[in-house]
Amino acid sequence: MIIVAGHLTVAAEDRSAYLDSCRDVVAQARSAPGCIEYSLGADLLEPDRINVLEMWTTRSALDAFRGDGPGDDLAARILAIDVGEFECDRP
Repeated sequence: MIIVAGHLTVAAEDRSAYLDSCRDVVAQARSAPGCIEYSLGADLLEPDRINVLEMWTTRSALDAFRGDGPGDDLAARILAIDVGEFECDRP
């Protein structure tokens, strides 16, 4: 299993709109083959932080969904990314 976890930084005043614009991406990810979990959410303490959690059955499933990454419109709104990928065996 591949776990993707970390956070994005966006302008605090844009966070709510950014998350709203990600609804279709979350729905697409959750229906993609190999997706176990896909979640983006507002951090409870930092107004410019969006927490990221993804779980995928295989690297190929993650790569097939991700393609080239977020569209230019979303990518331009991200100020910083601190996200890692981790492999683990699921019990």
